[in-house]
Amino acid sequence: MEKVVIIGAGAAGLTAAIYTARANLEPLVIEGMQPGGQLTTTTEVENFPGFPDGIDGTELMDKLKAQAERFGAKFLQYDAVAKADFSARPFKLEMMAGDPIEAKTVIVATGATAKYLGLESEQKFMGRGVSACATCDGAFYKDVPVVIVGGGDTACEEAMFLTRFASKVTLVHRRDQLRASKIMADRTINHPKIEMAWNSVIDEILGDDSGVTGVRIKDVNTGETKEIPASGYFSAIGHKPNTEAFAGQLDMDEVGYLIANGVKTKIDGVYTAGDVSDSVYRQ
Repeated sequence: MEKVVIIGAGAAGLTAAIYTARANLEPLVIEGMQPGGQLTTTTEVENFPGFPDGIDGTELMDKLKAQAERFGAKFLQYDAVAKADFSARPFKLEMMAGDPIEAKTVIVATGATAKYLGLESEQKFMGRGVSACATCDGAFYKDVPVVIVGGGDTACEEAMFLTRFASKVTLVHRRDQLRASKIMADRTINHPKIEMAWNSVIDEILGDDSGVTGVRIKDVNTGETKEIPASGYFSAIGHKPNTEAFAGQLDMDEVGYLIANGVKTKIDGVYTAGDVSDSVYRQ
C-alpha cells in the first residue's frame, strides 16, 4: 500500500514528487515509457526559472529527479499503468509489466505524446527517416536536407535545432503565417538554412528501401504538388494526452485531456498535474 503514487516522471510529476516527498509522504513515481517527459526531447530550455543561460532539457529533468530522490521519493522504472480503478479506496493500478499497485492517493501526470498526420507512409518509414523528435534523431541527418511540418513554437524550435545538422530545413505550414510566438517565428523565418513552404500540406512521404528520399507537398490554394528532396521528415503538429488508462474513470474533454478543478479531479484523492490536463498553455 502506497501513500502517494505519481504516474509520470515529467516536469509536473517530478515537481509533485519533490513536494510530497518533503511532506514525508514517501511518493512512488511510475516513470512510464518516457522518463523525464517531453523536456527530454528538447535541447536548450530558456524559460525555466533559475537558469539565466538556459539548460539542456535532459539535464534539467535529471536534476529534478535527483532533487526528489534526495527527499525520499521512490521510482519505478521500465513500467507503466495499463488500467486504473478509482472506484474505491485503495485505488488499484494495473501495470503493464509488474504487479498491481494499491494507493491511498494518486497524482496523474502522464503528459502528452507527439501526433502524426496519419499517413501510411509515416508508419512505413518510421525510424527510417520519419520522426517526431528532432533532438532525438537530428544528428542522423548531418549535411542532408530535411522537412518538418507544423506552425507552432514546437515546430520552430525543432526546425532551429535541425539547422545544426541538416544542410537545409524546409518547414511546411498550411497557412501563410506561423502560429508560433513572434520571437520564435522571426528567428525561424529569418534563419538562412530554413526555407518556408507556405500554404502547403504534406501529400506523401517518398522513399525506398534505404528510407525517406523526399516529401511531396500540395498547395492548399492551387492543388499543385511539388516534390522536395529530403532524407528526413519530422512531425511537429501537436500532442495527444496520455489518458487511455483512465478511460471511464476520470472526466475528459473531446480530445482526451483530463477535466479538473485546479488539480482536483471528480474523485476525492485523485489529482492531476501538467500537460495531461492542460490543452491550452501546455507548460
